[in-house]
Amino acid sequence: MDTIDNVKNLIYIVRGVGVMLDADLAAIYGYETRAFNQQVKNNIEKFDDDFRFQLKKDEYIEILRLKKKSLKTDETIDIPKDNSNAGNLKSKKLTSSWGGTRKLPYAFTEQGIYMLMTVLKGDLATKQSKTLIRVFKEMKDFILDNKNLVGPSELVRLSLQTVQNTADIAAIKDEMLTKSNIADFIQDFTSKRVGSEYLILNGETVEANLAYSAIYANAKRTIFVVDNYIGIKTLVLLKNANSNVDITIFSDNIGNGLHKKEYEDFCKQYPKYKIKFRNTNGIYHDRYVVVDYNTETERIYHCGASSKDAGNKVTTISEVIDRHIYHSLFDTLLKNPILSLPNKSASLP
Repeated sequence: MDTIDNVKNLIYIVRGVGVMLDADLAAIYGYETRAFNQQVKNNIEKFDDDFRFQLKKDEYIEILRLKKKSLKTDETIDIPKDNSNAGNLKSKKLTSSWGGTRKLPYAFTEQGIYMLMTVLKGDLATKQSKTLIRVFKEMKDFILDNKNLVGPSELVRLSLQTVQNTADIAAIKDEMLTKSNIADFIQDFTSKRVGSEYLILNGETVEANLAYSAIYANAKRTIFVVDNYIGIKTLVLLKNANSNVDITIFSDNIGNGLHKKEYEDFCKQYPKYKIKFRNTNGIYHDRYVVVDYNTETERIYHCGASSKDAGNKVTTISEVIDRHIYHSLFDTLLKNPILSLPNKSASLP
């Protein structure tokens, strides 16, 4: 069985995201590459272009170079010398010492690898899926642990991509839960060895990003976030809301955790989302999320920590039962002045 370190060596950065090749995944899951791809083809409706895509010739050549560089045996890989017309490649085949003429391989993104869990069945598939989950999680942990080495613009892009991955995983969550082995998988995934990026939502342990994503996704009209400590993660979690929902963040932005440049970058990446900012006027300690305020579908959540720190420590989110008690508070918040974000270059959250 491949160890985590071995699997890490099979991840390549293509088009700005980490991917694994079909042949490598097939070997991990105990399939021949053709049989593996046939399984995917039989469920192709589950694999959108951001889950699985076919490499271009120049992309594949670069991966071949990396493979050749990392080989520790006498195995050789023939790399096509002429890459001048790689962008205009008409044929989807090339020659390799791996077995004559072959098609350009398919690359699977993190979302696509999670989707494989719903397609490939059996004890081996379950075991290998756990390894792959841990590998990608360790990559994210590395980014967080070394955030001082990452510039503000790169951090925004990485944050947006991470939340997009979370949304995609949430979209297939229901189907994943129908698998007979998912209970054991979830139990293993929530162990302390995997990490502490979880919180308690209404008495149940939930991955932190998924908890906020699920709350925001239920909004039909409005979302209020009351939180004096905000950052870029506050914004990217809100991206999971429907684009027609009015979003307002009430905050004094203590410590200037969110900057104007970060908000502008978010708006450029996702122009359909418009977020308003108002002050809390220094009287709030607790955090709240309000969905569809003053409507039949209203829901109010009391949050033990800021969403920008979701999962860093033990945190609880509880739905409020006596919602009407809070209405006077939110009515006052709606009258508060507009919050101006500072222009200073973004500091890392």
